[in-house]
Amino acid sequence: MDRRDFVKAAAGAAAMAAGEAVAQSKKYDVPIIDTHVHLYDPTRPQGVPWPGPEQPASIYRRFLPADYRKIAEPYGVVGLVETECSPWVEDNYWVMEVGAKEPIMVGEVGDLLPGHPDFGEHLGRLHKNPIYVGIRLSNLWGRNVEELLKKPQVWADLKALSDAGLALDFGGGAREVKQLLQITDRIPNIRIVINHLPGARIPEDPAVRATWQQETRELAKRPHIYVKFSEIFHRVDERGHRVETGGRIPKDLAFYKPRLDEIYETFGPDRLMFASDWTNSEPMSTFGELVALDYEYFTPKGHEVMEKVFWKNSLAAYRWKKRAKNQPSLA
Repeated sequence: MDRRDFVKAAAGAAAMAAGEAVAQSKKYDVPIIDTHVHLYDPTRPQGVPWPGPEQPASIYRRFLPADYRKIAEPYGVVGLVETECSPWVEDNYWVMEVGAKEPIMVGEVGDLLPGHPDFGEHLGRLHKNPIYVGIRLSNLWGRNVEELLKKPQVWADLKALSDAGLALDFGGGAREVKQLLQITDRIPNIRIVINHLPGARIPEDPAVRATWQQETRELAKRPHIYVKFSEIFHRVDERGHRVETGGRIPKDLAFYKPRLDEIYETFGPDRLMFASDWTNSEPMSTFGELVALDYEYFTPKGHEVMEKVFWKNSLAAYRWKKRAKNQPSLA
């Protein structure tokens, strides 16, 4: 895609998104802090590691806080926590720069690699900014967390993260749950945020699945574990089995409710947080559909639960600081 086509695609995507928000917007009676938003700009001279031009045009475009506001504010979103989608150290600083004058951005979950010689230096510098609320550790970008956890310096860096009062974002698949048990065994006070648990691949082998469920329940007993209620929508074939391409994307709550109930019953209302995974989730649904599904699921559970899920639990997990008058607080 050349620059002219890129600009046209970006403009079209922005117009479509803005039109969708205006046409279907509905402000709900509970303020929303969105705990998983990706910010990036492919037009930078250095580009971005993700997304790439193979992604849909609505994703492969500049996406900054101002772009997010147009999509999310009509639905009552008052704050976002950016989750880094780049392994480049310099992008930790870039995100804070773009969010400095944007009060809607209350937090950044950065990407620093524990065990790297410069980890402590960057953690110290970044932590001086109250917007910086944690880091993400995953098996993305060719990393192998299992191998990382064999290194003493990685454990020292994770302990430093915990001592600084910062959170650790992590996955929730079968191997990740084992790693989280290992981490929380050694560092009990570290705050963990599990990304996209509704979208985690459920092991097909009955024995493996049973072990995963048992280990997930054990993890839920630990007091500093939080879960992002994100990546709910997915593609399925004619038998209802999950697929990567083709198929259909069910939009009715009944299809997803058994999985959501399992997560709710395991972790309870004090651990779950609303997260859009925008823009990564854009091909799966509109922003309005995403918010509406969460509201439909949580409304019967009462106003107190909804406040916890849509903002209070994010405050406990990330300890973000209020930056705008319309953002909620416990005071």
